[in-house]
Amino acid sequence: MQLVSTLLTCLLLMLLVFPGQPELVKRIPGFLDNSGTCYCAVYLSKNSIPQQQLEELQSTTQELMSKFEKELSRLRKFAQLIEDQDNQVLEMAYNLQSRALSSSYEAHTFHVLRLELEGIKKSVTKLKTKGGMSGSWGLFNQLQGQVANASSTLKSLSDSDQRSFHALRQEVDILEGDLRQCERMRQQEHTSSYSGPPLPPGSCAHAGLHKVSKPLVVQLNWRGDTYKAGAWGRDSAPDTNTSFFWVAPLNSNGRYSDYFRLYKSYDDLVLFKNYKEVYMTYGDGSGYTVYKNFIYFNYYGTNDMAKVNLSTNTLLLKRSLPGASFNNRFSYAGVGWKDIDFSSDEKGLWVLYATEESKGNLVVSLLNDSTLEVEKTWPTSQYKPALSGAFMACGVLYALRPLSTRHEEIFYAFDTNTGKERYLSILLDKMLETLHGINYCPLDHKLYVFNDGYLINYDLTFLTRKFELSRQLPKKPFKAYDLSKHVKSNKTFTAWKL
Repeated sequence: MQLVSTLLTCLLLMLLVFPGQPELVKRIPGFLDNSGTCYCAVYLSKNSIPQQQLEELQSTTQELMSKFEKELSRLRKFAQLIEDQDNQVLEMAYNLQSRALSSSYEAHTFHVLRLELEGIKKSVTKLKTKGGMSGSWGLFNQLQGQVANASSTLKSLSDSDQRSFHALRQEVDILEGDLRQCERMRQQEHTSSYSGPPLPPGSCAHAGLHKVSKPLVVQLNWRGDTYKAGAWGRDSAPDTNTSFFWVAPLNSNGRYSDYFRLYKSYDDLVLFKNYKEVYMTYGDGSGYTVYKNFIYFNYYGTNDMAKVNLSTNTLLLKRSLPGASFNNRFSYAGVGWKDIDFSSDEKGLWVLYATEESKGNLVVSLLNDSTLEVEKTWPTSQYKPALSGAFMACGVLYALRPLSTRHEEIFYAFDTNTGKERYLSILLDKMLETLHGINYCPLDHKLYVFNDGYLINYDLTFLTRKFELSRQLPKKPFKAYDLSKHVKSNKTFTAWKL
């Protein structure tokens, strides 16, 4: 309050002598005494200080002081918060330093690890006893050997703490990850028996993709291993008697095709006989598909869609795809020049692409196969250059991503029938690193893949609606992960209930 009084006094004095105010003070001469002190008398007029101005000044002063006190209080809180954060940082630094300097491990730490290994042993035994893993006995034997090695390492480490405790911790984490993989494989093999009878050609009486078979390597493409990019497949025409096989390797530069072959049967393809060789030099990338005896592709150097009659090798139609990127702007990961990717399924002819407006995210459009006009379009949430490929089956988009040089994952699905998206986790083995052309055929429910020059196909298994396993996509964006980074476990191990 002393500060307030002082400020008020100063303001009052300023008011008395402020230029332009009426004369409120009269001056008279003064005198000095022997000690040098000046004496004078001041006479104030009767209305020297206007009452209204004084009240306004006092109110303004109180308002300013109130604001000052609030700001000062906020500064005190910020200062306390900064001090608390500094203390937390110091505490964390101390804990990290203590862990780094620690060179010995207490007995209870080894006891916890021993319990974890015992839990893993019990889980492996239960899983093996229950069975249902006809194709995974080699993995079980390998897993049991790893558990035995970890137990031996733990015994040696308990005798001498000079061994690397962190290396053992990592080994236990890897074992737990392998066990999770075994459990998932057992569950998939168990539920596959409920996937229903084989689907008739062109049928969509199922609840979506369930699993993919091991790859069947048909052969190296007829032009040799230097032609790594390309596409192949089977005509998706509904008449099984007229469906033929086609192989279209791209030029050695991996961008455009010049020759491709047509085979009347699978046996002719395998034996390289009874084929028709077609010459065409205006295709761009490996996004080819064949639908009802017509081949569809991206016209070289443009965002045009092209349609060629395979019986006459005649370019029938060329139409621009509105907004579609081209010239390798938004191609798939590791696959060049595939900005525009055609796909065909039970529902018709599709084109997969990205635009500047979609910020590179994958866009799905249903085409009129006669006029190449876009009938309907669906945007997705997946960035196209982060995907390794995609295909359509029963109006559902399935997107792939690479996990390693030998594994892919079908991780995402977008159903154009409902407009809903979801996550999957279906592993797909591959012989070589890059999947170029990916084509689905609804006649035999196979996936035809051009894998670094090799012709490979996969059998697709679909679920009946009663046993649909896929889950809804969470709200937060999905981030790609690497299988080589094993999931870290909690501090205590809990055996899986099988």
